[in-house]
This record gives sequence, structure tokens and C-alpha cells, in this order.
Amino acid sequence: MEKKKMSLASKILIALIIGLITGIAVYYLPSGTFKDAILINGIFQLVGQIFLRSIMMVVVPLVFVSLVNGAASMGDVKKLGRVGVKTIGFYLFTTAIAIVIALVLGSVIRPGVGLDMGAIEAVETTVGDKTPLVQILYEIIPRNPIQAMADGNMLQIIAFAILTGIGLSILGEKGKSLLKLFNDLNELIMKLVEIVMLFAPIGVFGLIARTFATTGLAALVPLAKYVIAVYIGLIIHATVVYGGLFKALTGLPIGKFYKKFFPAMSVAFSTASSGATLPVSLEICENDLGISKEISSFTIPLGSTINMDGTAIMQGVATFFVAQVYNIPVTMGMMLTVVLTATLASIGTAGVPGAGAIMLSMVLQSIGLPLEGMGLIMGIDRLVDMGRTAINVTGDAVCTTIIAKQENELDTDVFHDMTKIKA
Repeated sequence: MEKKKMSLASKILIALIIGLITGIAVYYLPSGTFKDAILINGIFQLVGQIFLRSIMMVVVPLVFVSLVNGAASMGDVKKLGRVGVKTIGFYLFTTAIAIVIALVLGSVIRPGVGLDMGAIEAVETTVGDKTPLVQILYEIIPRNPIQAMADGNMLQIIAFAILTGIGLSILGEKGKSLLKLFNDLNELIMKLVEIVMLFAPIGVFGLIARTFATTGLAALVPLAKYVIAVYIGLIIHATVVYGGLFKALTGLPIGKFYKKFFPAMSVAFSTASSGATLPVSLEICENDLGISKEISSFTIPLGSTINMDGTAIMQGVATFFVAQVYNIPVTMGMMLTVVLTATLASIGTAGVPGAGAIMLSMVLQSIGLPLEGMGLIMGIDRLVDMGRTAINVTGDAVCTTIIAKQENELDTDVFHDMTKIKA
């Protein structure tokens, strides 16, 4: 009988536990060369930084190439006219709202307060003081796209990538060879991400061990607050945002929708995989919610690619968490940059192995926050990954139901038939 391979998430969780225990044990060792130079600033620092720098290495090419592909594929969406525009508009709008909710929760709950990493180690940051809103908006357009990539200016990279993708889609036949090149590059970069993520358990061990070796048990309460803040955001988004939009745009009861869609949410929560949930979502939309196949077969797969509301909530809370543990004030300009970066990036970076880490590193880089804070978050990512995946797939189905109702592609008799609920 073939032995079942352990998942990457399980390996990272085990690495977190081992790193936590090791770090606390080292914390109580007497100060000296062995503790400070060999362990904390030697082995732990080495493996942690190699992992972080590996992530930084693939972020810019991954974001650029995947967004070019994402934007170029919008040529197919354009053919579908108003349905395509409504769908993409809904996904990007709810993603932006999700990030705003998360930023508010991060500033109110303050999950990172109580863990002072800034006092422990000097961290270089490039946080701007007070950048005017107008400047933030016009600086999205790069003067020199190559320079933007070299500097890791995420908003400018995103803008240039989307423009390049649109240009390729307009070129049509002439752009096919270039589009094939970008598709091949995307395969290569995704393989590189896969390779980097193989080292995630070792990297997380180093980052976590170093954190707890320098702070002791002080990090546990902030981490618990971080997880709670993310789940509060997910619940608010599911009830207030989805519930409000669903009722306003369809006139149908959101309770019936959730009762019927619950099996898909359960699969998403247990597997933490949008891809694994896709067949279940399609089946429930067509058979139980009464949505036509023409609508659901377009909006659900598109949503699994560009709709990341749950992930956006995690990123918003994580931004405040990392800023607070390093005592870095979060300005309105930084918050706007996070909203713009995460919303625009959602077009092409979902569904990539290790997407949570890559997307978070991109958001933190965009406002100059230290990536070292990712070690704590990645260690407990599985706890929030299940919840955010459930919200991601729910958003796809909410949008699909709304679009179907507006396009008269929803059978309300099937929707209201409560015998159509899977056990």
C-alpha cells in the first residue's frame, strides 16, 4: 500500500511547533556565543533569511507574468459583454471592501500590540511619511517599468503588466507567439515558486525559532488576536457585504443561499483549496440554486482565478499585525496602497502554489514593511487558510447568483425549493 504523502501545510505546521518549542528552550539558555551568535543570529537567521530572500526573488517575475496572462485572457471576457464587465466589477469591488474591513479591524483590534520586534532588531523600512492621495494615484504609472521592477514597486509593476496584457489581447493573432511565451514563462515561474515552497518548513522553523528565542512566550497572544481578527473580518464580509449585496441586487433571502451552498463551503474549509471545491460549487449552482450552466460555467471558474476576498481580509489584518510588531505607524497612504495593490493583483495571482505567502510578501513590500513578520503568519496560516478559502468560493457563488438573477438566467422555483439541499 502506497504511503500517503504529508501535505506542505502539515509540514509547515509541524515546523511551527518544533520552532516554537526550540525557540522557547533557547530563550531560557544563558546569553553567550552559543545562544546569540551560533543559534539566534547564526543558524536561525540563516535558514529564515534564505527562505525570505527566495520568496522576494520570485515575487516580481511572478506578479508581472501572471498579471500579463490574466489581463490578456480578458479578451474572452470582452466577448461576453455586460456579463463579463459585471462579473469582474463585482469581484474587484468586493475584494476592495474586504481589504477595507480588514484594515479597520487591524487598527481597532491591534493584533500585533504586545510583541515588540522593533526593539529586538533594527529593521530597515522604506515607509513614506505622508504621501498625498493624488501622488499615490499618478505614481501608479511608472516612468520606467524596468526601474519599477528593479525597485520592486508593486503598484507600478501591476499597472504595466495589466497594460501589457490588454495590448496583447488587442493584438489578437499577431500577439499569439508572445502570449505563448508568457504562458510558458508562467509555467516556469510557478515551478520556481513550487521549489521555493518546498523549503517553507525549514524557513518557517528558522523564523519562528528566532522570534521565540528572542521574545519567549510574548508572541502567543498577538498571534491569537491575529487569527480572531481575520475570522471576525470573514464573518462580517459573509453576512454584511455578501448578505447586503445579495438582498439588494436579487431580492432573494441570503439564508436559503447559505443553506444550499453550505456543502461547498464545507469542502473549501476542510481542503483549503478553491480548485478542489470548483466541481462542487458548479454542481450546487446549477442543480440546487437554479443557475443556468451558461452563467455558472463562466463566473465560477473566473472567480476562482480573480476573486480573493478571504485572502484580501487576511492581507489587511496581516499588514497591521506586521506593522504593529515592528512599531511602524500605518498611514492612510499606506492603507490606500494596500487596497490598490491587493485588489489589482487579485486579477492574476490566485491559484498559485504558495499564493498566500507570495501575495502577502508583495503587499508588505509595496509599503516597505519588513518581511520577517511573515514567519509568524506563515506558521499559523493553515488556521486562517481554511476560513479564507471558504469565503473565496462563497463570493464566487454570490456573484454568480446575482448575475444570473439580473440576466434572467436563474430559476427561482429551484432556488426556493428547500428539498434541494444536499445532505
